[in-house]
Amino acid sequence: MFGARWTLFRLLGIPINIDASWLVILALLTWTLSSLFSEVVEGLPPWTYWLMGVVSALAFFGCILLHELGHSVVAKAMGIPIRGITLFMFGGVAELEEEPRSAMGEFLMAIAGPAVSAVLFLWFLFTSLLPLPSEMRFPLMYLAWINLAVLIFNMIPAFPLDGGRVLRSILWGVMDNLRRATYVASLLGRGFAWLFIGIGVFELFAGYWLQGIWLGLIGLFLNNAALASYQSVYVRQILGGEPVARFMTREPIVVPPDIDLRRLVEDYMYRYHRKMFPVAANGRLQGVISTQELARIPREEWDIRTVGEVMRQDLENCSIPPTADALQALSRMQHHGCSRLLVVDSQGNLVGVVSLKDLLRFLDLKLELENAGNGFGG
Repeated sequence: MFGARWTLFRLLGIPINIDASWLVILALLTWTLSSLFSEVVEGLPPWTYWLMGVVSALAFFGCILLHELGHSVVAKAMGIPIRGITLFMFGGVAELEEEPRSAMGEFLMAIAGPAVSAVLFLWFLFTSLLPLPSEMRFPLMYLAWINLAVLIFNMIPAFPLDGGRVLRSILWGVMDNLRRATYVASLLGRGFAWLFIGIGVFELFAGYWLQGIWLGLIGLFLNNAALASYQSVYVRQILGGEPVARFMTREPIVVPPDIDLRRLVEDYMYRYHRKMFPVAANGRLQGVISTQELARIPREEWDIRTVGEVMRQDLENCSIPPTADALQALSRMQHHGCSRLLVVDSQGNLVGVVSLKDLLRFLDLKLELENAGNGFGG
């Protein structure tokens, strides 16, 4: 979903990130608002309008952040880990590491964001009615109505918008089936997405280029998000409850810690075409060696440096117990950007290796057997 992004700070323990696209939208919004304020508030120096524009644009994204923080606080209260909140060109998104565990939990989490926007609308509306200078009153009025617009837009029953999640929570409660509820809500979300795209095309032919392009982009984003959200639920249900031991390779290729790096490259990396190997002695895991560690050592030292000297011994991010859930393995791979995990028992013995390829092969087989090869079956 995102391109390059940066973490600005942490709020309530949650990383707050910005996507590169946010910088473009911030600049466009600042320019649009400064032009708007110059038309409704006359007689001020030009720099004042730019200041009003940038402050209002930043305040708007501050409101979006509070909206997403509403979702995140409720999710954390229910024990759902939050990967972070990211601001991007379409607003913001709270990235949850797992789905809510009940229909009521889904409802409370989904409604929290719009509730925050409703409070912000009322607060900005009230303050804009106070006897303030025009250069303060008009930005406050803008923030009031933009929060109302955010509230109304998010309550459209188009999954994965908040309104679509509220709808899914209701369907989940009625059907008692998260996957079926997500399927129906996602279909409706994709329907709204194509409606936005259709209106966008109409606006283009009518000569409203900016509005048409914007609506089309929103429609494409909603369509992809709805499809991805359903597929995420589907994958979670397939892999959930499946132990890692079921997928792992039980006799992985291991590297002894006493061989030199030249032999590591020639006898292991070139031979087996892999970038990472576990390092073990007498069945007990010692560490892990990869091309990343190897790149730090000059080639002229490969003959005199051993694997044990340069291997990485911090294995928390690249290991997992055999009884762990396969979904947990997939989440760890995604979070740390690795495609293989070492399977280690409670005594520290290496008992296998599980790869992303192993999980995807099982997932593909399940999809085929359940006649869901199109990725959007019921």
